[in-house]
Amino acid sequence: MRYLHTMVRVQDLDASLHFYCQQLGLQESHRIEDAAGRYTLVYLNAPADVEQAKNTQAPLVELTYNWDTEAVSGGRNFGHLAFEVDDIYSTCQKLLDSGVTINRPPRDGYMAFIRSPDQISIELLQKGKPLSPVEPWASMQNTGAW
Repeated sequence: MRYLHTMVRVQDLDASLHFYCQQLGLQESHRIEDAAGRYTLVYLNAPADVEQAKNTQAPLVELTYNWDTEAVSGGRNFGHLAFEVDDIYSTCQKLLDSGVTINRPPRDGYMAFIRSPDQISIELLQKGKPLSPVEPWASMQNTGAW
């Protein structure tokens, strides 16, 4: 068995691409537009996975945008996306500075949660051992649901 992708339905493709690419740092691998089916699929990869994504088209995040209005809600009911990061504090600070709410701050130097514009939970995990707790993260409270 081999992991291929996680599909996330999105309501606003531009807002989602801004979040996943500009704010989170993923890169567009490829896209499929199907006029007959009235949808667009945009496949994204993490920067460290660019060669693997090119060669095997995995691991990827698939954003599914249906051209016709469709109610999309919840997000957390399917679980979450998880990404390993080199420095959880700098990653969270970059996201915070770009307007992303840190729902579960990395108080432990290891784990944080944010949400996409479509309320998909995204877990950020520190690569290797947890970093030593530091302020302002150590005392920052949760915001909303994660």
